Amino acid sequence: MVTDGTTATLVVLAVSLSLPCFLYGAWLMLVHDPITWRVLRTHLAVVGLGLGLTTVPLVGWMIPKLWSQFTGFAVIHAFLGLQAYAFFTLAATGIVRILRAKWASEAYRRSSSFDLDALEAETEALDLGHWRARLRIGVVGYTVFWLLAFLTGIIRYVIKYQPLG
Repeated sequence: MVTDGTTATLVVLAVSLSLPCFLYGAWLMLVHDPITWRVLRTHLAVVGLGLGLTTVPLVGWMIPKLWSQFTGFAVIHAFLGLQAYAFFTLAATGIVRILRAKWASEAYRRSSSFDLDALEAETEALDLGHWRARLRIGVVGYTVFWLLAFLTGIIRYVIKYQPLG
């Protein structure tokens, strides 16, 4: 039987491993200009891995345990995490529209250097500027609240399980 402390340690490790995924995904988007389809797919794969490393422990272990641990830090941690996923949902609504526009553009999928302004002109009816703003707001909000939830989770872990002795 796996103890609660062992499971908590595995959860902390999994969630901690998602941070480098998020950072690498952000780095990919910042250093590449233009953002090609290949760069975008790599970014989404890396960020998707990070989301998996965060979401699987959340759904499989944190949420079921929350109701039995309604303490101050648990409530703050849950609130911050909920806000992070709300911003993720906002970002997802933007990225879905943007990906649909990019996928529909034969020129974008085949080009190694593509001007996003040309895509916006090609898909003017979709108002990609609006969806890109939603994506940016969602990503920044998710990042801020994820970091705050991560830090409160680490504090909860250290207080409850005292891993250093």
